Amino acid sequence: MMNDYQGELEEFALVVPVPVVLEKGQIHIGERELFARIDAFSAPRLVEYHDENPCRRVLYEDFMAKAAPQAATSNARERAASLGVTVEAEYTVGEYDIVILSAQESDGLETWLHESGYRIPKGASAALRPYIRQQMKFFVAKVNLKEQRKTGVGYLRPLQFAFESPKFMLPIRLGMVNARGSQDLIVYVITREGRVETTNYRTVKLPSGMDLPTHVKDEFAKFYQAMFDHQVKREDMRVVFTEYFWNMGWCDPCSADPLSPAELRKLGVFWLDDAPGGATSTLAPQPIPGGPSPVMVTRLHVRYSPDTFPEDLVFQETRDQENYQARYVLRHAWQGSPEECPAAKSYFEELRQRRVKEAETLAELTGWDVTDVRGKMSIETEPARRWWEKIWD
Repeated sequence: MMNDYQGELEEFALVVPVPVVLEKGQIHIGERELFARIDAFSAPRLVEYHDENPCRRVLYEDFMAKAAPQAATSNARERAASLGVTVEAEYTVGEYDIVILSAQESDGLETWLHESGYRIPKGASAALRPYIRQQMKFFVAKVNLKEQRKTGVGYLRPLQFAFESPKFMLPIRLGMVNARGSQDLIVYVITREGRVETTNYRTVKLPSGMDLPTHVKDEFAKFYQAMFDHQVKREDMRVVFTEYFWNMGWCDPCSADPLSPAELRKLGVFWLDDAPGGATSTLAPQPIPGGPSPVMVTRLHVRYSPDTFPEDLVFQETRDQENYQARYVLRHAWQGSPEECPAAKSYFEELRQRRVKEAETLAELTGWDVTDVRGKMSIETEPARRWWEKIWD
């Protein structure tokens, strides 16, 4: 987990329900660079084509990838016990002070968190209660400022924790307790065989493969943000969007290089060490160039609020192995003139119609005013042609 936060470091806290009491060795400080790598590999991208010369029929292509707590004292433990809270374990891992808690009732846990300096709003017990009913534990992390200064970095490094559970889910409800408005979450799910989707919410693929005006190249981030905002609004903020699914062994082409076996292992892909016969090896099997590997990456993007996502995300691995990515096409016009050959005149008429369609597509995807889009593309709105003007064209 890698978190964006607002405010002072000493006020930051992370509370995550987990199914078991974690040992210290199950908790690890991750690398921000790994998030950047898997983000770049799965990022939405532009593909650029150049129109052929209609007089010579010479075709060439150009692709562009873009992505663009202090230890509890005995008195504190007694107080926790009186509230029905048990401190199961305490560790300092990197710059985080970590406590693993169990609780008998949500009100007692809320009181303990308040008294221990965690700034959660009153009424948080309602969000805690379902996890206590499931007998889950609580992974609670605070920033140890002294240890954080030793890292020499100005951000919070990712926290990794490993455990086994029959439940394939991600708790998100606690994160809404302190939220001011909706939140955005990107989930990278790495599996052996198939695409991952949610079972308790609709999972839909974002619109992909459309031709867009070429000026989008210089404002791709702005376009994608507007497009995502518009799709969220269309779905009333009640769906999970698939942005990417691909086999890590190859891509067509890659937005960034696939992650190496060493990088995948650092992200938790333990099965790369499985060798035939159940033995383990220190070297992961290398995928065949251009061929499959036992690593599938699903990228999900969700914007949620307490009203639209009242339940945690529950996942399933499907049998679907059809590759998908949020991909958008730019087609650059041929730079010749209509007088070069008879075919050139037809080409420019088709080009005008294509540009009109590109403007309409961009407006439909983003909710932008089509008139403004046409103006940016310098498309003149021609008067309707009278019926007889089309006969002898």
